[in-house]
Amino acid sequence: MIETREQVEAWGATITAVKEQIGRVIVGQQDVVEQLLWCIFAGGHALLEGIPGLGKTMLVRTIADTLDMSFSRIQFTPDLMPADITGTNVIQFGLKGETSYQFQPGPIFGNLVLADEINRATPKTQSALLEAMQEKTVTVGAETHRLPNPFFVLATQNPLENEGTYPLPEAQLDRFLLKINVSYPSRDELKEIVRRTTASHEATAEKTADAAALSAIQQGVKEILLAEEVLDYAVQLTMMTHPGEQGVPDSVKKYVRFGSGPRGLQSIISAAKVRALTAGRLHVSVNDIQKVALPALRHRIFLNFEGQAMGVGTDAVIEDILAAVEKRK
Repeated sequence: MIETREQVEAWGATITAVKEQIGRVIVGQQDVVEQLLWCIFAGGHALLEGIPGLGKTMLVRTIADTLDMSFSRIQFTPDLMPADITGTNVIQFGLKGETSYQFQPGPIFGNLVLADEINRATPKTQSALLEAMQEKTVTVGAETHRLPNPFFVLATQNPLENEGTYPLPEAQLDRFLLKINVSYPSRDELKEIVRRTTASHEATAEKTADAAALSAIQQGVKEILLAEEVLDYAVQLTMMTHPGEQGVPDSVKKYVRFGSGPRGLQSIISAAKVRALTAGRLHVSVNDIQKVALPALRHRIFLNFEGQAMGVGTDAVIEDILAAVEKRK
């Protein structure tokens, strides 16, 4: 429960301190770091997309170090099996020759799980994450095992390679709170990356928050106020992703096959509340909604054949929607 403004400011200061510690290791990528923290403090999962070598794996590992949580890394490959992720029952032999089964947990049993190059695994293996991401449990045989709390999946995928990859199904994409695009660094950032990685001293991040502090902030985020008109704005934004909705932009009518479902609206509100808390505010603003719209909706808008053939990006469609909603205000 939020009791005082000082408490909100303290939580915002903790989030800022975590961001600063990450900045000691990761060069640039402020927007990526900020969006990842929205995701984590909202209690959701994130999908990072970018070309290899941009530091996605290091970023996730640094966040785990800063938040003092257990870290697991799963390298997805075409021959990876579901049991390699969830774990399996192993036969145990007793002193008198009796046998029994004992569950051996897989790497999914961690606080922060990096699913590296998630689209390289087959759909069968990808499906092993569905239950974990939604219910935070793993079922092996007839037994259901609860995952540790907190639990996050931060997945990466390479947008360039198509051979040997399996696109994530819509149901799994929808389970990611945000999809974050990792861009190429600038000239100055490239120079700083080289300075840090080729020097004798390796920068490290200090532990800034533990699981208890993270849990307290997540509960506090839920108490951030949401005015009816702000909620109406977010609802209108979500509804405008559907081509059959009245007054949608031409790009939606022409290129969109399906729009966002209810999880898209939930993601917008959850991330916007974290953004408001970080700024020390007790309420969500329309500007918060606008800032989180791209990462919350870009993986929930599915283009038709014409849109894919024309190379239309979902970000451009969302920008058109934001402009159309502004005109209707």
